[in-house]
Amino acid sequence: MVRKLTTVLFGVSALVLAGCNSDAPSGQQPPPPAVEVAQVSAGNTTLWRSFTGRVAAPETVELRPRVSGYIEKVSFAEGTLVKQGDILFTIDPRPYQARERAARADLARVRSDLSYSEKQAGRAKQLLNSKAISREEYDRRIASRDSARAALSAAEAALENAQLDLQYTEVKAPISGRVSRALVTQGNLANADSTLLTTLVSVDPMYVYFESDEQTFAKGRDLLNSGQKPAVRVGLAGEQGYPHSGELDFIDNRLNSHTGTIQFRAVVNNRDGFFRPGQFARVEMPIEEVSQAVLINSKAVLTDQDRRYVYIVNDSNVTEKRPVVAGQRQGDLVVIRSGLEPGEKIVVNGLQKIFFPGMPVAPEMVAMQEQVKATQVAGH
Repeated sequence: MVRKLTTVLFGVSALVLAGCNSDAPSGQQPPPPAVEVAQVSAGNTTLWRSFTGRVAAPETVELRPRVSGYIEKVSFAEGTLVKQGDILFTIDPRPYQARERAARADLARVRSDLSYSEKQAGRAKQLLNSKAISREEYDRRIASRDSARAALSAAEAALENAQLDLQYTEVKAPISGRVSRALVTQGNLANADSTLLTTLVSVDPMYVYFESDEQTFAKGRDLLNSGQKPAVRVGLAGEQGYPHSGELDFIDNRLNSHTGTIQFRAVVNNRDGFFRPGQFARVEMPIEEVSQAVLINSKAVLTDQDRRYVYIVNDSNVTEKRPVVAGQRQGDLVVIRSGLEPGEKIVVNGLQKIFFPGMPVAPEMVAMQEQVKATQVAGH
């Protein structure tokens, strides 16, 4: 037992001595950490701003009948596209057909009376010249002719009105667009100018209304009032980015005194039917042209309380902390208003490896941007 204990102690001593005699280097500095570095550049840039808006149809019609009657037929499939002039509802035409025939008959009677009155007036003139009738009788026949002419105009108007009423028994689409559901179905009474039959909205193009604050409007006034229609980008719920393009075509004539905003309107084509009235939409609008704007990757910007800064890498591959003033951004880019100059190198990836300013690094040059265009910078 004593021999075994002696053997174990001898082995432990040997390991300790071996550790003391190890030739591993002590006090050697680790290599500088590898970081990705990009070069700062500058260029002419259009600044954009994003807004939330709502889609609206340029034309919206509440379809009501012009004549009263019972619905005889509904001639459309609910929710489908219809063309201008398509028959949507048919009101029982029989009462109006009878009125049209009566008006036509009355017109024929009045024309016959006028023909007789004109003949009587012609004879009266001859008889007056030969002094066969009195002046009073002559005036009576002339008045009868003039009255018959007036009755003819009234009968023609009555027939025209009866024909219009008969035409109005076919309720047609006043515009091309998408029709809603039928609010009155076959067999129900529809009252002229009051009963709502259905609604109809145009589908192409579509409007997108959105609000801008007073500061943004003042900033972009020159750009918006240049006489051209600035291009805008639009995205819908569930879509990535802003895949739809349009143009600004309306700016309201006054600001809302309660909200301090002004209304804008963009028009977009809707040939594919993506837009529906009432949808929420995201809109990007250009607000400013900036010359020689400095653009950097937003991942390079760090925050120290309320101040922002970046790490630059000098010619000796040593980091320096540089305060910056950041502006608008979109995607991976941010505009730097002050603090950086074109040509300087900044750390864009691997910032967690930098523990203090003045720390050496092993820089690897990469592109400042990969997927975002420098000419499209937008605000939050």
